[in-house]
Amino acid sequence: MSSPFAEKDGHSVPAEVPDVKSSAAPCRIAACIDTSAMGRKVIAHAAAIAKALGAKLTLMRVLETRSAGGMPPDPVEWEIRRREAWEAMERIVAEQGYSAQRVKAQVVEGQPAEQISLWVRDHDVDLTVLCTHGEDHATTADLGQTVRSVLDHAAGSLLLVPHSVADAGVVTYRRILVPLDGSSRAESAVPLAVRLARAQQGEVVLVHVVPIPELTEVGPPEAEALELRDLLVRRNERVAQEYLDRIRGQVAGQGIAVRSLVLRGGDVRRRLARSIVDEAADLVVLSSHGRSGHTDVPHGSIAAYQIAHPTTPLLIVRHQPAESQRHTVPAPTCTGLRLPDQASP
Repeated sequence: MSSPFAEKDGHSVPAEVPDVKSSAAPCRIAACIDTSAMGRKVIAHAAAIAKALGAKLTLMRVLETRSAGGMPPDPVEWEIRRREAWEAMERIVAEQGYSAQRVKAQVVEGQPAEQISLWVRDHDVDLTVLCTHGEDHATTADLGQTVRSVLDHAAGSLLLVPHSVADAGVVTYRRILVPLDGSSRAESAVPLAVRLARAQQGEVVLVHVVPIPELTEVGPPEAEALELRDLLVRRNERVAQEYLDRIRGQVAGQGIAVRSLVLRGGDVRRRLARSIVDEAADLVVLSSHGRSGHTDVPHGSIAAYQIAHPTTPLLIVRHQPAESQRHTVPAPTCTGLRLPDQASP
């Protein structure tokens, strides 16, 4: 978010926003749930995304094999637990009111983070939906250990649902916020946001935060240095506004309600987090990496901060599978959920 935009002939040059009116082949969404109220929240958001994208949805529960004393489970007791888990999941699916071809139940056995990551990989899932906390950790500030591990290792895009969101039976995304930094990676989130906004008659809000440049100082700031900093900030605000205006025009041309915001702030991550609250966003759609493109880490600094401080559902568009979970499978069929592996910075 902090780097200036590239310019050509005095104007910023954004990538074209693809037209997403054409229907893509159904994608695959997996929602990781438990039997708590937080499980219901995950289902509601996963169902909203699946309906908007015409996607196939799997509701998945992990039957954890770990026991308190480290002893293997009793076979009879385990079979009873397995049967009860399947019956509970099948009831939950039936309650959704979708056809059996669109929503399925799945119970896997083992350690949660490992089994979720493996199942997502083996079934070429495009989007995994998780709650920030499990049923036993709803009051903690940090993300649950299972969620952190899945965020770091699972392939594909991710939708993170904060435990603090309202428990609504039907979810609508009336205001979708998309942070942009001028890179093609960040822009890759726009088509998906447009598609969701079209499905729910929502509004897209494009946001860029212009940072205040740091000055190397060993004493009181010089007037010349302050003037130079203000000049650079004004230049970046002008170029950012031209850039967002171009993207906004392309989105509006597809019949979507859209606004753009150029904000000034010291720490880009915190200013963006505050704008999410100020705009009362229902959903944030952002790329896992922006201009820096450091793919040796699962998420860039902007995405990582929003993940650590979630106030609204966060849809993270992943540009490629995580390093530890790479595999050779056919290219995903759900347009807009994954970036090309070689997206230019």
